[in-house]
Amino acid sequence: MVTPTGALFSFCESRNDFCTTMATVDRSTRPCCDSSFLHRRNIMSFRSFFMFMLLLFTIDRCFSEDDHEMEEFLKREYSLSKPYQGVGSSGSSHWELMGDAMVTTDYIRLTPDMQSRQGAVWSRIPCNLKDWEMQVHFKIHGQGKKNLNGDGLAIWFTKERMQKGPVFGNMDNFTGLGVFVDTYPNEEKYIEAQKKRYTPRTQRIFPFVLAMVGNGSISYDHERDGRPTELGGCNAMVRNLKHDSFLFIRYIRRRLTVMIDIDGQHEWRDCLDIPGVRLPQGYYFGATAVTGDLSDNHDIISLKLYQLTVIRSRKEEEDEEEEEITVPSVDNLDLLRLGQNEEGMSGIAIFFTVLFSLLGCIFLLVIGLVVYSHWNENRRKRFY
Repeated sequence: MVTPTGALFSFCESRNDFCTTMATVDRSTRPCCDSSFLHRRNIMSFRSFFMFMLLLFTIDRCFSEDDHEMEEFLKREYSLSKPYQGVGSSGSSHWELMGDAMVTTDYIRLTPDMQSRQGAVWSRIPCNLKDWEMQVHFKIHGQGKKNLNGDGLAIWFTKERMQKGPVFGNMDNFTGLGVFVDTYPNEEKYIEAQKKRYTPRTQRIFPFVLAMVGNGSISYDHERDGRPTELGGCNAMVRNLKHDSFLFIRYIRRRLTVMIDIDGQHEWRDCLDIPGVRLPQGYYFGATAVTGDLSDNHDIISLKLYQLTVIRSRKEEEDEEEEEITVPSVDNLDLLRLGQNEEGMSGIAIFFTVLFSLLGCIFLLVIGLVVYSHWNENRRKRFY
């Protein structure tokens, strides 16, 4: 039975089912929707749905494995946030101030924008967590213009605490982890004094974030801004920002990850990711800052520590129990520094390298011409 243009209704007598199908504009009729066709279509739909759900399950498992099936728990005894109750004045507080640090209602100022100041805030309780994550809300600001400010702040996880020193307000030859927000390019001034110049491959843009692991005998090199001992780093324009700035430090399964959020977009940006970092438990968290001839306000707004609960295999647990970490170290540290400590050539070295290369090419060309002419002359003589 044919209907007007645009639709066709056919009555399937075998099953007394009403089947509606769309016809083409040319009024052509289509076959009836029989039961076998509908059955096959249902099977195909079920298979497609099953494959889709299997794909979703697989993707979910992959993301779970990448994320180590991890859960986070805020540990308030290792965290520091407003209203900073008792910090600096009460012995019952979990945090202790040192040096020029002071507490306000909105932040803890490690150093004011004044010369030759240093301050710190240290946890009183050693941290025995195996896997953790520290989120640092901070602010660096001052009256100094670019490269006329200094010197920076540091976040620590170390065996020692409450020790004044030259490394961003903490002691040198420390034992543990230091993550530095360096705002003054000491190495640039040092190289200029040595009549050298940077190449684009080695030049840094300051402020610069870097990490270092010390074992109690490694010194931080101020003149080279810590290059010989750094694990890695990234530039971070953190001074005089109108929005919040954050630093993210994660230690999980002996892997150290540092990220920053300084663009006001609430998105983490990778800074460094190093496997094989071995940090003992029972160390202290702290934050320090220092100024010299140049200065800045270095403010800590919050330090939030999260315990990471990670599902490990039985083999991983046995391996970690057998190998107790007592001294901080980094696996394959020489390989990590392979491309970091190579110094770029100065302009004079590049000039002489190019010059000698050209002279060598010219010399080889002359030798080739002499040999060719001699061979050509001998070849002609054979015809006489």
